[in-house]
Amino acid sequence: MRLLVDFLCRFGWGMAAALAITPAGLVPAGFFRVNLLVVLGLASVAAFLAWAEVPGPPWSVAAAAALVAWIGSIAWFGERTRAGMLLCRVAALLLAAATTLVQPRMDAAGIGGALVSGLVVGLTVHAMLLGHWYLNAPGMSVAALRRMIDWAMAAWGVQLAISLATLALGTAGRLPPGDTAAALVSLRWLAGLLGLPVLLLMSRKTLDIPNTQSATGILYVACLAAILGELTAQLLHAA
Repeated sequence: MRLLVDFLCRFGWGMAAALAITPAGLVPAGFFRVNLLVVLGLASVAAFLAWAEVPGPPWSVAAAAALVAWIGSIAWFGERTRAGMLLCRVAALLLAAATTLVQPRMDAAGIGGALVSGLVVGLTVHAMLLGHWYLNAPGMSVAALRRMIDWAMAAWGVQLAISLATLALGTAGRLPPGDTAAALVSLRWLAGLLGLPVLLLMSRKTLDIPNTQSATGILYVACLAAILGELTAQLLHAA
């Protein structure tokens, strides 16, 4: 259960951080309102599960993030841009703290890896949802989606550097023998570290046409690759 709480906190942190760097001048307030409700859902489930299964303060920090996300959605409903952006940042900080607290070993490398993992998933899913929003606001600037894909690529680059450094330094640890561990390693690399950048680059190039619907379809697959890659990384770390 701790793994699920960890993933939800990471995911929520990544989504809130993505909202905090989204240009409010290019994206309608409705997008922020709806996606803060997504953050609210992630934080609420994380808080409920942590309260039942994880000792310590993670549940209260996640619950506070859920409350902030709910207030933020109200601010964006009233088109209070400054207050809404501030609340996005506060929710991101709270979920980053919850991600830190739920880690079984509080070392800097583990915390940094968890936060980067959340950014990979959160930014990729955020980019897909932003692409989907062009159906509601077809006149929205394509520059906003390009920027989000670039941020997702940057997060993937940091994650790849961490993975390669872990392998080079020999700190990856020993995995239990068997086909299951080999399958998880293969899925981690094929989906999360090799497949994801290809999909993000394809969606970025599709925007040059520009065709936001096709780019969003590719981003749907990128979301699956990011989630599968990071979930298998968590399982491997636990093993």
